[in-house]
Amino acid sequence: MAEYLKLLIAGEWTEGSGDDHYEVCSPVTGEHIYSVPKASAADIDRAVAAAREATEEMRHWTAFERAEMCLRVYELWQERIEDVARILTLEQGKPFHAEAIDDVAESGDYFQIAAEDVKRLSGEVIPTTERTRRMFTVHRPVGVWAAITPWNFPVMIPMEYVGPGLATGNALVVKPPEFTCWALLEMAKVFVEAGVPKGAISIIPGGGDIGEALVTHDGVDAVGFTGSSETGRRIVSVMGLKRSIMEMSGNGPTIVTADADIAKAAEAAVYGAYYNAGQVCVATERLIVLDEVHDQFVEAAVRAAEEVRLGDPFEESTNMGPLNNAPVAEKMDRHLADAVERGAEVLVGGGRAEGFPTDLYYRFTILDRVPEDSLVSQEESFGPVLPILGARDDEEAVGVANRTRLGLQAAVFTNDLTKAFYYADRIRSGTVIVNDSTDTWETFQPFGGAAGTDTGWGRQRIEEFCDLQTIVFSLREE
Repeated sequence: MAEYLKLLIAGEWTEGSGDDHYEVCSPVTGEHIYSVPKASAADIDRAVAAAREATEEMRHWTAFERAEMCLRVYELWQERIEDVARILTLEQGKPFHAEAIDDVAESGDYFQIAAEDVKRLSGEVIPTTERTRRMFTVHRPVGVWAAITPWNFPVMIPMEYVGPGLATGNALVVKPPEFTCWALLEMAKVFVEAGVPKGAISIIPGGGDIGEALVTHDGVDAVGFTGSSETGRRIVSVMGLKRSIMEMSGNGPTIVTADADIAKAAEAAVYGAYYNAGQVCVATERLIVLDEVHDQFVEAAVRAAEEVRLGDPFEESTNMGPLNNAPVAEKMDRHLADAVERGAEVLVGGGRAEGFPTDLYYRFTILDRVPEDSLVSQEESFGPVLPILGARDDEEAVGVANRTRLGLQAAVFTNDLTKAFYYADRIRSGTVIVNDSTDTWETFQPFGGAAGTDTGWGRQRIEEFCDLQTIVFSLREE
């Protein structure tokens, strides 16, 4: 029986004041799993107004009081991990045992980390030119944030904003996609139980129209967005001069050099391409292999691909589930067809799998001899595909890695420390990983795109959620 969900607005569970609902089916089973109300303009106004009241209250709390609140959330979070993970698997498709449990558990870590970070968020005393002048800085909350979050990590990514946001005294109105909001709304019960001020967090699922109404709202001070570069451009064009964090698309290059540990590189590359069915902004989207180790690497990658087990994501043996939605599956179809038409060779997989409840189950695919100008090389595929490109030498490998508008996270495999720094110094990417997958991730890692790319800006650290205020005193002369 399908669930009927409610919105979280101003600390209350409500059906909202609108007349419409979204109906959502599972990518795992194809069955109707829930309905959720579509918010009205009045609902958005109410959420933003409540957020304003909450941030005005919390800005006067001490850092230790806000840290205590975050720790209460963290403790309550631990009690719901497995239940929420089951919902996450059903609505998103990621494997319950292999991914969803850890995904939900790590999402709660943002509150523990923020609680510690905010207690160490200090200003500075600045020297002045006048004997009677004193100058120092303090951190203030920005105010009301609109957080527009994606469907691939529907619990974790909202918490990247909510954890540090609440710790610094901000209030947030979160807009997840309507088709992956159940797990988030279920876990949001901890905010009410933990005594988070009413209005400090509201959750209003919906599509682009709801998102646009939020980011253009006069009562919103800042926008946090995680999603595609295309949507990000639209947000930037309409939000005005609001503060923003924009974490957008990647097509993470992984470079395998001649002195690399080939077996390790192959295993990491395959993992980085199939984790969450490739629906990760830091997935291994391009594999650039130096020509002299090409054949050796291909053999190792094909062997590593034997460990990918596509299936029912609730089965313990499954480590890759279905894609989440039809548009991303259709994009995979286009990218594979284009690559093959341009001369790429399918070594493993290649297309949708049969015999499953929906047509969103996609076979893990390895493509070899992929042309650099193909769609799968130039765009973010967001699916379980590992495209292998070649390079004659280190210089050409850097050139291939950088010939893209995307620069989020890259990786290089080498056993030469000097060569590792050669690549790190030259690859235009927000993060460069050495000897591990592009999917390498820590919840406290400074993370974001490189300047000059379509990947965005902001490092998603606690300072991003603060205004730095300078205070100057002029003292009486003695």
